[in-house]
Amino acid sequence: MRMALPLRQTRNVLNMEIVSIEKKTFEMMLASFNALSEKVAALKRKNDGGRLERWLTGEEVCGQLRISPRTLQTLRDKRLIGYSQINRRFYYKQEEVKRLIPLIGTLYPGGR
Repeated sequence: MRMALPLRQTRNVLNMEIVSIEKKTFEMMLASFNALSEKVAALKRKNDGGRLERWLTGEEVCGQLRISPRTLQTLRDKRLIGYSQINRRFYYKQEEVKRLIPLIGTLYPGGR
């Protein structure tokens, strides 16, 4: 919500600018701030119960699955493992890696 602030007067006191606004405008701003603050608090409460997941790097995934980086790239290309990419680095959820552990032997018999 964007609101225009009607300014009544502005003056400079000791290099400090003082801006006067109408009481109604100030109360609207305060109400908006309080509503935003309540939404942030509600989101925080909602997410406090959930745990933050730890994402694994490609090196960690290769170590856990005992596969090469090229095999990991093939898994990505075939959409067998989910990932997120930040800049040029790939990150994987632990659940995705755990899901693949029993499958790696059947997908790549020599790889595990």
